[in-house]
Amino acid sequence: MNLEDIAEKAGVSRSTVSRVINNERYVSEKVRQRVLQVIAEENFRPNPAARTLVTRRSGIIGTAIPQTTNVFFGDNSYYPMLLQGVAEAVNQRDYALLLYLAEEQEERENFAERVVRQRHADGLILSSVIEGDPLFTYLLKHDRRFVIVETPPHHEERVSYVTVDNVAAAEMAVNHLIAIGRRRIAKITGQINIMDAVERLEGYQNALRAHGLPVDPNLIVYGRFHRDAGYEGMKQLLPHQPDAVFAGGDTIALGVLDALTEAGLCVPEDVALVGFDDLDVAERAQLTTINHSVQYVGSRAATLLMDLIEGRLEHPQHIVLPTRLVIRRSTVGS
Repeated sequence: MNLEDIAEKAGVSRSTVSRVINNERYVSEKVRQRVLQVIAEENFRPNPAARTLVTRRSGIIGTAIPQTTNVFFGDNSYYPMLLQGVAEAVNQRDYALLLYLAEEQEERENFAERVVRQRHADGLILSSVIEGDPLFTYLLKHDRRFVIVETPPHHEERVSYVTVDNVAAAEMAVNHLIAIGRRRIAKITGQINIMDAVERLEGYQNALRAHGLPVDPNLIVYGRFHRDAGYEGMKQLLPHQPDAVFAGGDTIALGVLDALTEAGLCVPEDVALVGFDDLDVAERAQLTTINHSVQYVGSRAATLLMDLIEGRLEHPQHIVLPTRLVIRRSTVGS
């Protein structure tokens, strides 16, 4: 069957069928359901090439992650969990997913050029955007559709994004450590040119000051969202004898655990530990952490991008998702 056949059977015009198939507005819900019922009954599948010519859209969502495949498929399960959420939302709306991963040691400039050259996607989801990021700058300059999964480094009013209240979440984590009696609380950050890391550091400092505790530079290590950064950061902190560590991410916290075990220290008796993200590895490690459902962040970002592509939204959207503290053995013991 073709669009005319579907239209005749549903008792509507061909253009109405086209609008329903392409998830466009200006179709009543009653009519939309009638057309969808006929499509389902006839097992109708639109011709992708013809659909692209009519809509000038490919039906493809791109996700650009400037991390190497080793990081993506290694210890850091953040990206696979994020991508799982993106894929679920994309599949529900009958889009395809295109993934851009950086090559080993690839500069961000080269990565941006590679993504921009391939204009297959109708829009992009960006992760780990840094200050001066060339891909972010290009998309903004050329008014391309994109959504970021953290707070943008600048031009917030022009950018759609999905994030969490990192500052409040970090305050919650440090307040917990203070409540269980810890006073020499260290911090190992993610990349400090990524806003997630900046905001979590701000929340850490806010909580210390609110309780009259000093912000000791010796207890702050500027790291990366990698396990080895947690390991090296903890080794750097050991001479300063912290009694707790707030890690900028769960993957960092795993590296902290490695270093503490190597040093013969016990968690939480000697050093309490809190992470961030509540990745699948956090439960296995019995890590106290900040939960915010990484999959849901990906799902909301993809849904937001598709709504922008389809013209359902006219202005940039800012979505800030809730967080909660999940307490496990790394702070309260057995």
